[in-house]
This record gives sequence, C-alpha cells and structure tokens, in this order.
Amino acid sequence: MSLNLAGPARRTPGTACTCGCATRTRRYPSDTTDAEWAVLVTLLPAPLALTELGGRPEKHHRRAVVDAIFYLVDNGIKWRSLPADFPPWQTVYALMRRWTDDGATADLVDALRGSLRIALGRNRNPSAGCIDSQSVHKSAEGVVGRDTSGFDHYKKVNGRKRHIVTDTLGLLVSVLVTPASVQDRDAAWKALYWAGRRGIRRVWADHGYEGPLSDHCEDLLGLAIDIVHRPREKLTGFHVLPRRWVAERSFAWISRRRRCARDYERLPRQHITMVRWAAILQMNRRLARLPQT
Repeated sequence: MSLNLAGPARRTPGTACTCGCATRTRRYPSDTTDAEWAVLVTLLPAPLALTELGGRPEKHHRRAVVDAIFYLVDNGIKWRSLPADFPPWQTVYALMRRWTDDGATADLVDALRGSLRIALGRNRNPSAGCIDSQSVHKSAEGVVGRDTSGFDHYKKVNGRKRHIVTDTLGLLVSVLVTPASVQDRDAAWKALYWAGRRGIRRVWADHGYEGPLSDHCEDLLGLAIDIVHRPREKLTGFHVLPRRWVAERSFAWISRRRRCARDYERLPRQHITMVRWAAILQMNRRLARLPQT
C-alpha cells in the first residue's frame, strides 16, 4: 500500500516546474499523449509536500519524469544515457525508487488494470487468470549477480526467470523474479499468494505446476489450479493451447520493451519494477484509446 496520504482532491501533477521540462517537445514514441497523461495523472501518488509526511516541493514536472521512465523502459538504455531534455537521471531514478519502495508502482498497476477492465465491460477485480514463467538471458555487462541468477537446463538460458499471473485479458496481476534454475512449481507460491490477495480464485497453468502446489493453494488460499495439457495426438507445427496463450501473449507485450528483453538489473526487485512499468505503459496506452466516461 502506498504511503500517499493526500486525499483525491489534492492529487495534482503538482508543482511548478523551474527547469522547463513541463514544456519540453514530445518527440519520442514513448512519450505520453495528452489523452494518456489525463488517464495517468489522476492515479499517480500525490507529491510528498502535499501529504502529512511533508517534504520539499518537487522541482520537475511529473509528466516529464514519467516520460523519462517510459523512455528508459521502452528503449533499454542506461540511466546515465537519458536525453538532456528530461530531468536529471538521478531525479528520475530517485522518484521511481520511492514509488517502488512505498508500493505506489504496484498500486498503479492495479488501478490501471481495474480501470481498463471496467472500460471493457468487466468487473474491476478479476477472479480468474493464468500463470506462466519466462527465462531471460542476463546482459553481458555482468551486472546480474551470481547469487540471484542460474541456468535453466530446459530452455538453455543463463539468467533469471520471471513468473507472472495475469487475468483472462492478459493484464498483469502479480510478478516474481527468481534465478532461472528455480522450478516453476517452487516459485509459483509467492506469485499466486499476491494474486489471491487481489481476488484471483482460479488459474490455468501448464504441466510444470502439477503436484502438491495445487493442494496447498486450494487449502491455504482457496485458489484452484487447472492444468492445461498438450493434446495426446502428435501434432506438427504451432498450435495454440487453450488459456495458456494468454500469459504467453503477455510475455510478448513485456518483451517488446527493450529493457525487459534481457535482464539488465542488478537486483531482482529492480527487474520486477521494469516489468511493472512495461505493463503500465501498455495498459495506459490501451485505456487512453477507449472512450472515457
């Protein structure tokens, strides 16, 4: 839960910009449009200066900071390579880190998913979803520590593995990052626990999640796992399996953002943050294209 203590009436983009970033030319494909920013600005946590915690007023405009985060996630650059028309990278990183630490980033994912589901005629909180994992190669720069990475012998990948739970529309519900050597059924518990906290009561999964996990989730979380098996008859070529394709498509959406195509993060929680911002970018764009009530 975010530490944002300001009421809805006090949620504003905030503060007067003194560096000119509020009027910067939006020249990059990752920049928010006016419609996208109108959706996002009401969901961001209030500046600390407007809360009971107090603090200095923010010097840079929120929209420029969010555009900088989207630019980094979409283009896969280093923090120090942010273009000069954005606020300083140290400022952008510090604000993103604050939002991550106090839970505001996870809250933003939940808020966008709920708003998008309502706009599509669904209930705000999903009750069913899908779970799957994806092994990701670590970068050649050597920033990924050996203690948080491993080798996936099945996929032949040396790096980390991200486990996601999505709703039936493919929208992100929860994400967990482990060494690639960790088995799916061993890592699924934590991802399913957070999904259960968000209302998920049934998930579809592949055979990698068979075993005692199903009984534990049923008994402790009230969450049923349905295993989707491959057809017994021998098939040639590519075939879409029921339900499982939803999570696979979500991985494709995430991997389109170059910061998530490989693992460039020193810590697993930083990789989780990048996955969440990739989901925020995708859901915000999709929601802005729909008629607003």
